[in-house]
Amino acid sequence: MTSRLSACGVGIGLRWPHAVEISALRPSLGLLEVHAENYMAETAALDELLGLRCDYAVSLHGVALSLGSAEKLDQDHLTRFKALIERVEPMLVSEHLAWSAIDGVYLNDLLPLPYTEESLELFCVHVDEAQDRLGRRLLIENPSSYLRYCASSIPEPDFLVEITRRTGCGILCDLNNLYVSAENLRFDPLAYLERLPTDAIGEIHLAGHHAAEDAQILIDDHGDRIAEPVWELYAEALWRFGPVPTLIEWDTNLPALEVLLQEAAHAGELFDARRLAR
Repeated sequence: MTSRLSACGVGIGLRWPHAVEISALRPSLGLLEVHAENYMAETAALDELLGLRCDYAVSLHGVALSLGSAEKLDQDHLTRFKALIERVEPMLVSEHLAWSAIDGVYLNDLLPLPYTEESLELFCVHVDEAQDRLGRRLLIENPSSYLRYCASSIPEPDFLVEITRRTGCGILCDLNNLYVSAENLRFDPLAYLERLPTDAIGEIHLAGHHAAEDAQILIDDHGDRIAEPVWELYAEALWRFGPVPTLIEWDTNLPALEVLLQEAAHAGELFDARRLAR
């Protein structure tokens, strides 16, 4: 892997409409991240990813392990995930603080957990199992939230910290999710960041959101440029956690690749400023 491509520490989510252009241009990026489930079969997309892997670090971002489910993990899915890890040899592997499956049916969403001791224990059991089977440390991503369970007795950052303590996993700190949750549930995002252990942060995500027309909430849709308050959170996070790998996510209303690269370039400027200040 060339140092020119991996030096900046900032990358983008690889989406199929951009894959051919990225293969041809080889823009200077620190990493590419893909949703693991899109690459678990022998397809042209996997061939493209393996070709790009020669020049870029890759992060595998799982969306269907359903670590927060009350039922057992899908062993076939874990087997496919492990096979993909062995093929791609990713720099990072991540999943979500959420659940998305029940009775063998996968739901097209990442659903929230009640933050209780019971759900914490179950989630940790599943993280331990997944890490053992995959042979890799997982990074667990904080969710975007639109409600708070009455039964929740543990603050979300404390819940995440305890997961890392019990399982040895890391944290994928999604700053857009954090900002959306903070606005919707009315809490201080900086106070949340201050409760996270610096050595647990393995990756940062940045993305866009929009305000719902008929309700006073923000929607995490990964479909727009990163908002200024999220950029401000990113600058604060870099000073707190150091220059950790950063990913620009854009999943809906996909723009031209040039727009994604502009967002990555801005993140790279903040990232480099922090790195040079060390």
